[in-house]
Amino acid sequence: MTEVIHLQKLVKDYGPLRAVDGIDLSVQKGEVFAFLGPNGAGKTTTVEILEGLRPRTSGTVRVLGLDPWTENKKLIHRLGVIPQDFKFFEKIHPREAITFYAGLFGKKVDADSILKQVQLEDKATDWYEKLSGGQKQKMGLALALVNEPELLFLDEPTTGLDPQARRSIWEVIRSLKSEGRSVFLTTHYLEEAQLLADRVCIINHGKIAALGTPEDIIQEHGKGEVLSLQAAPRLAEYLRTKVDLPVRSENHTVDVELSTNADILRVLNLVEQSGIPWTGVSTRRDTLEDVFIRLVGKTTESGDLGGAGSGGLK
Repeated sequence: MTEVIHLQKLVKDYGPLRAVDGIDLSVQKGEVFAFLGPNGAGKTTTVEILEGLRPRTSGTVRVLGLDPWTENKKLIHRLGVIPQDFKFFEKIHPREAITFYAGLFGKKVDADSILKQVQLEDKATDWYEKLSGGQKQKMGLALALVNEPELLFLDEPTTGLDPQARRSIWEVIRSLKSEGRSVFLTTHYLEEAQLLADRVCIINHGKIAALGTPEDIIQEHGKGEVLSLQAAPRLAEYLRTKVDLPVRSENHTVDVELSTNADILRVLNLVEQSGIPWTGVSTRRDTLEDVFIRLVGKTTESGDLGGAGSGGLK
């Protein structure tokens, strides 16, 4: 497969602070690649280096075979970028916006065809200010497609959208993949990454904490099947004396981590023998969100280091 992004030993320092600490990764042509991390992890810094907005301190960076800092003018016409909280002129129609944007790239495009691609054809002549949050994001996607990009950077494309609007954006992303385009996605919705991404990279403290398919990451870092019962904490205390399995209790839910399927019947028999009242029972596997929290803990309240000290940078 053809690499569209190649990073080797990427480092970015802000004075004494090391925001990105020697990361290696690659993204393949036609891949949806999710880049995840808590605030302050170095995620935004890395993306801005890839987009040619910041220089690196050291390491190798290639985007579509080019250095995004020194060859930005060659690269910009091959990329599509949608920033978080995309905004545009209030008094403009989506069709007009596409035509205007195409002029900036010196291209002639079929605006209605692009609007259909992002499922916005029915809003072609509505003012931007009248569009819903999801429709505005779709317009951002439409503008990012004007120059027929090989690689798109989507920064939190569904943040703040209702579930229906989010799923609509997901459909568009899947359609871009089916066309052979590559998508570099950042998102705080772990479910979104698990559903859309071919591969996921989790970054924390400037280093890669996990890299692979969602399933591989869950398999490597997850805890397997969990049996959950609605019961008082004293049931957990009882089970800890009877089984050599991890038992947790929180908010009147007792979780038992299972080693084999046979453990299910063994634990349920012990629950019945305990005489302690319980209600609902279910089994579940760890999700990508469970693994993310286990690897990086809770997100910080400060912004990403990429947002700091930018006054003197490109």
